[in-house]
Amino acid sequence: MQTLDLRRHCERRLGALDRERASWFAHWRDLSDNILPRRGSFLGPVNRAGRGDKRNAKLLDSTAMLAARTLASGLMSGVSSPARPWFRLGIGSPQLSAVPEVRLWLDDVTQRMLRVFARSNLYNVLAVVYEELGVFGTAAMVVLEDEKEIVRAYPLTAGEYWLAQSERLTVNTLYRALSMTTFQLVERFGRDAVSAQVRERYDRGDWDREVEVVHAIEPNEGREIGMLDNRNMPFRSVWYEKSGAGDALLSVGGFEEFPALCPRWHLVGNDVYGRSPGMDALPDVKSLQLMQLSFAQALEKMINPPMVASPSLRGSTASGLPAAITYVADTQGAGFKPAYQINPPLDQMSAAIERRQQAVRAAFYADLFLMVSQLDDVRSATEIAERREEKPVMLGPVLERLHDELLEPLIGRAFQIMARAGEIPPPPSPMLDGLRLQPEYVSPMAAMQGNSVSE
Repeated sequence: MQTLDLRRHCERRLGALDRERASWFAHWRDLSDNILPRRGSFLGPVNRAGRGDKRNAKLLDSTAMLAARTLASGLMSGVSSPARPWFRLGIGSPQLSAVPEVRLWLDDVTQRMLRVFARSNLYNVLAVVYEELGVFGTAAMVVLEDEKEIVRAYPLTAGEYWLAQSERLTVNTLYRALSMTTFQLVERFGRDAVSAQVRERYDRGDWDREVEVVHAIEPNEGREIGMLDNRNMPFRSVWYEKSGAGDALLSVGGFEEFPALCPRWHLVGNDVYGRSPGMDALPDVKSLQLMQLSFAQALEKMINPPMVASPSLRGSTASGLPAAITYVADTQGAGFKPAYQINPPLDQMSAAIERRQQAVRAAFYADLFLMVSQLDDVRSATEIAERREEKPVMLGPVLERLHDELLEPLIGRAFQIMARAGEIPPPPSPMLDGLRLQPEYVSPMAAMQGNSVSE
């Protein structure tokens, strides 16, 4: 595909993906405003002049934000903890896996991969992915090769990317919009690749002006199989300035594997984007804001009630401070007193707020993750068994989707990157060639889920 045709193709497809995403975009923005005000990109990459502004001014109750944080932390420690092994490599042949040399090789590769994960930024990015997943229902990260760390991950936030999927309903396309400074563009793509306007800014030293850039990753339908060229890889990578010349491209390359990992919490039909606990909790979250406002107003009226006074006191000094004196005329009906007596049912209001807060925590499975973390404090074996069986089955479909859309693609992508970097030792037997690696998950949540299913 020629440069002009490729640019037009990307712009046309981005427009179609944007129309598909429009209704989700509005929903994500509502979720961001009410649950995670510091997440989401909804004003465009180069139009966010107030990036450091206070974003949580609308929140009167932080229950949902804290519950989302608990969910993310629970998934992090229960599914892919950096503190303990959470997967073990296997292969499609159980008989071959039992061969001692093969088992030693698989265990060695597993340990190598865990060490690479630990020294990269992967776990920091996974924490962000889990939080976005719980609130917005869809998360995205890009895993790239890195000269220093071998593997490096880049998190995306809701509103800055667009997705499409294959006929098998797996995500195989990601478009994202981001801002880069003039200096960053020249540093990454070279002076000759950028637009004339960016070149002029760079030459006169205006290095920090931001430019909106689009990165498109999609299947390379026109590739010539067998040619050793980065433009003929299974997935095409295209960079261009959104406001640049109509035929200008910053870079055209490719990937051997789809580098974007895009887990969805729950899917309906053939939807591209997922639904989330945050969406389920949103009505309760909004109600909590109103209830907390009413509760605060009731307290304020009790402490500092509206006052009435005789017209003769107009212009006189009046004070509501402790020990202050307000002089009033000693006549019938004159005085300075509350307009009415208020006695709100604070206990009932507090109980109603607590019930709504508990509903929000339940929507985010906060009680489940706190229960898992508190198992060590339970002394009765019977109680431990009951707690283990109580809730993990609720997350069964979610864990399966995480394994399928996040963890297995991550392990596969990292393995291939490490192999190309020479970090994977040669297999002990040629019989392993062509066999697919099948990770076995040994995380606490996977173990609990397995116990629940087997029992």
